[in-house]
Amino acid sequence: MAQQKTVRPTESELEILQVLWEKENATVREVHEILSVSKDVGYTTTLKLMQIMHEKGLVSRNDASKTHIYQPAVSREKTQKHFVGKMINNLFSGSPAQLVMQALGNHKASRDELEEIQKLLNSLKK
Repeated sequence: MAQQKTVRPTESELEILQVLWEKENATVREVHEILSVSKDVGYTTTLKLMQIMHEKGLVSRNDASKTHIYQPAVSREKTQKHFVGKMINNLFSGSPAQLVMQALGNHKASRDELEEIQKLLNSLKK
């Protein structure tokens, strides 16, 4: 059985995916307006990136009307799992515990987040 190649989004593509995951679908203009709030990016750059992402299979596009509507073609969860797995292997010598300790040591987790983590740990111990 042939192994399907995983398409890895670039940092800029991840920023676009974040917008699409939040909005569920959007035009290039809508994505560009959201991105331009936090970074200096040209409309044509956003357009080209989204066209490339469509070719790579990262987004789907409804071109029934003049204005194309884009949707994410990859799930947030699957993308997170891919990047976390890669990070654990490449930066933490395959140790998920080192990743968690680093994350919790450098970023203040809320009480609710700590309770969620504790529930996960308790379920993993069973």
